[in-house]
Amino acid sequence: MARLKITQTRSKIGGQQNQRDSLRSLGLKRIGDVVVKEDRPEIRGMVAKVSHLVDVEEVD
Repeated sequence: MARLKITQTRSKIGGQQNQRDSLRSLGLKRIGDVVVKEDRPEIRGMVAKVSHLVDVEEVD
């Protein structure tokens, strides 16, 4: 199954509560944090909420 490499590039300060919650659920705490997650619809949904705060790459 494909995996997603998610990197936080911008701050969550000033963001809406649901965006801050999505970042926390993805495991991102600060700028520069990187997590690798399975490519599932739930993860894609959280990434879509914070797409302006993160960079996403597909890795195998």
